[in-house]
Amino acid sequence: MSLQPNRPFMSAPTPALVPTTLAQTTHHPRARLLPKPHQITAILLAIVVSFSSSVANSCPFCSAVKQTIRQEAAAMDAVVIASAVESDITVDPATGIIQMKIEQVLSGDKHVQAGQVVKAVYFGRAEIGRRFLLSGVDPPKLEWTCMPITKATEKYIVDSFALPDDDAARLRYYMQFLENDEEMISRDAYDEFASAPYDAVKKIKDDMDHEQLVKWLQESDIGPERKRLYFTMLGVCGTEKDLPMLEDMLRGTRTNMTSGLDALVACYLTLAGEKGLPLINELFLADHKAPFSHAYAAIMAIRFHGTEGDVIPRSALVESLHLVLERKELADMVIPDLAKWNDWSQIDRLVQLFKESDEENNWVRVPIVNYLRACPLPKAKDAVKELEEIDPESVRRASVFFPIPVPVRDNKGGTSSVTPQRSRNVEPDTLQSPVPLPNDGVLYADARNADSRTAGGVGLLATNGGNLVGIAGNEPMNPFRLVYVVSLMLATIVIGQFLVLSGGPAMGPAPVALTADGATVESPSQSNDSHDC
Repeated sequence: MSLQPNRPFMSAPTPALVPTTLAQTTHHPRARLLPKPHQITAILLAIVVSFSSSVANSCPFCSAVKQTIRQEAAAMDAVVIASAVESDITVDPATGIIQMKIEQVLSGDKHVQAGQVVKAVYFGRAEIGRRFLLSGVDPPKLEWTCMPITKATEKYIVDSFALPDDDAARLRYYMQFLENDEEMISRDAYDEFASAPYDAVKKIKDDMDHEQLVKWLQESDIGPERKRLYFTMLGVCGTEKDLPMLEDMLRGTRTNMTSGLDALVACYLTLAGEKGLPLINELFLADHKAPFSHAYAAIMAIRFHGTEGDVIPRSALVESLHLVLERKELADMVIPDLAKWNDWSQIDRLVQLFKESDEENNWVRVPIVNYLRACPLPKAKDAVKELEEIDPESVRRASVFFPIPVPVRDNKGGTSSVTPQRSRNVEPDTLQSPVPLPNDGVLYADARNADSRTAGGVGLLATNGGNLVGIAGNEPMNPFRLVYVVSLMLATIVIGQFLVLSGGPAMGPAPVALTADGATVESPSQSNDSHDC
């Protein structure tokens, strides 16, 4: 049975040291921390995958502090409840090896059984009978990490392992522990909500304690992350009777309610509906003196309602975003939303904004070009040509490095402020077989009015609520976008591997071998250490 020093529960254990009989090898301490070349690749891929998954499946305004116990246990080969069979008084202080008896197997019963005695490493205080949560990896010789637990924590963990594989059922269980007296329990329960899909939160509407949520939101000692979650939950279970309280918070008469403003605005709009937009416009969007952070929070709330909310139609939301175009420091943040939501009423305003931009806000030019590229109206194509004469570099960057925003269907089934028109007079029988696109869009190949600049002389159109929308039009296909992204990723990996293999200051001095008589000799190889753990 391999042994590991005690670390926070579920942290990945390090491989066991390889013993040697003739010599021991020592290294520069920093060299041990350097990852292997293949590990760098794995780390980069893991970061990309974990980031994309966390963005796609999480509470809209919550940020998980860490992985939950349930999530980390899923990566382990065995998770058990164990009790110490000896105390720290009898444990060898040099090794920290302590014997523990498995009391209950939570997962991995094919590797361990209840009643089995295992060895772990724990340097903390331990009395006979003290309970621990053990996690093991790499069977059959499991390596264990351990965490001491209380009776309340043990019950919380054991009961959570019995929950069905259903997001809503899990949230009903964790909801009762959100403000538990034990920090570990309350933090883990919050992280479960923070990583849960918004649809799952809506499913437990009838189980929420409305009065308790209101009480928590009025307490000044609850942090902003918790309040974001509670505002999100109040938006699900609240009523119009909560609007006076929320409006009071929005107007800032209660200064302790300014934290979590994005979730507060979203909650208010969820309960007030479209009639709540004038207040948000007045306080955060139309007022140029409103702090950047407040305006940004309002934009995020409106974006939430345009993507995941089903209360306010996008045709109303874009009217609020139009106000942001008057603020040069914020305009670039909402232009992509206008394009995705089929609002083509701002062509003249954006062309003027492009011409008026200077060195302090010229970053707005690329989003404007992309908006015009996505627009199906002939007027937009003419505008791109006009702007290209003013700043050809911005137009080139928009065409090379950024995809055209794909318009999506209105969240309420209605139309946007300007209904998209057909970009060409295309007869139905000239459209080729449709190709599915994300967001319920359908891509068509237009066989008429083909342009030699497009691949195979085919222009691309998309349908949105029955209207054809030119998402590619006569834009030439650009394979360099994909090549650029892949090349950048590969270059990062190669540079990282080169730094590891080439040595450098972080590698430290050459390894030194200790012979049996205590003499030191230079290691024959500095680049290949067979004893490296």
